[in-house]
Amino acid sequence: MSAGVEVVRAGALTTVQDEGRSGWAHLGVPRAGALDGPARRLANRLLGNAPDAAVLETTLTGCAVRVTGTRPVRAVVGGAGCRVTVDGRPVAWGAPVPVPAGAVLEAGPAVHGVRGYLAFAGGLVPAPVLGSRSADLLSGLGPPVLRDGDLLPLGRPGGAPPAGPVPWPGAPAELVLPLRTGPRDDWFTEGALRTLTTAVYRVSERSNRIGLRTEGPALRRARDGELPSEGMVLGAVQVPPDGLPVVFLNDHPTTGGYPVVGVVAEAALAGAAQAVPGTPVRFVHVRGTPDGPGAARYRSVTYR
Repeated sequence: MSAGVEVVRAGALTTVQDEGRSGWAHLGVPRAGALDGPARRLANRLLGNAPDAAVLETTLTGCAVRVTGTRPVRAVVGGAGCRVTVDGRPVAWGAPVPVPAGAVLEAGPAVHGVRGYLAFAGGLVPAPVLGSRSADLLSGLGPPVLRDGDLLPLGRPGGAPPAGPVPWPGAPAELVLPLRTGPRDDWFTEGALRTLTTAVYRVSERSNRIGLRTEGPALRRARDGELPSEGMVLGAVQVPPDGLPVVFLNDHPTTGGYPVVGVVAEAALAGAAQAVPGTPVRFVHVRGTPDGPGAARYRSVTYR
C-alpha cells in the first residue's frame, strides 16, 4: 500500500499548498500557493524534496494526521512555532522527524506566528489543477479545505537533505512593508499619503489568505466615484470605501475596482503571512520596483 496521510484533526483552516498557479491571471485564475513561501521551501529542503513540493498549510490551531501505508515517513513541521508530537510524544519542531506507519503526527496551536507547514518526504501528490496542487479559497480550484477523515497520497522520497541545523525566521514583532506608491495614488490627498507612510497600523483579525487587512487611520480620497475593474497584482495595497489599506496576498482576486495606492514588495509578504492580529504595521515608501535592489532586506527587518 502506498504511503499517504489521513487527516485526524483538520484544525481551523488547513489546506494543501505548493508554489501556486503562475501565468493564469489573464484568465481570472489567482495564484494561490503557500503564503509563507520561504517557510514552505525550507521545510521541503530539510527533507530533500523538490522546492515546489506540496505541503499542508495550517492556520493558528494546527492539525493532526496519521501516516497510512506500511512504511515510515519523514516529516518536518515549520513556519509558525508550535508543539509537535508523534503519538503524543514530543518531537523536534523545524527538523526532520520519523513518523512510523500508523502513527499520528500532530502540530499543536501556534505559539508564535499564524501559519504552520507540515512537509513530508516525497511531498503531497493530490491531482494537480492547472499545474498546481494548491487550494485556492477564492476560486475553489485545487483540493478543498481539509476535513477530518480526508486522505492525501504521498510521492516517493527524493534526494538527500542538508546536514546540520537550519535557522528558521520568527514571527514579526513589527511588520515593515516596503511600498512603491501608485498606480492610483493620485486618488488620495497628500495628507492621506503622508499618513500611509508615517502612521502605525495594526493587523486586523479579519485578515485571511486573500488579504492582510489593517486597522488604523483611514485614508481620505482626493476624488469621488469608482474605477472600472482593473488588474491586481500580488502585494497590491487596495483601499476600500472605509479607507483602511488591504494588502493583497496569494488568494487575491485578479481584478478589482477600488483604487490601489501602492504595491508592497513580494519579498516582504512572508512576514505578513505570520503576523498575528494586533501586530504593528508600517508602510515605508521606497523608490524603484517593489522587488528591486534593497527590497529583500525587509525580510531581516521584519523578524525578531
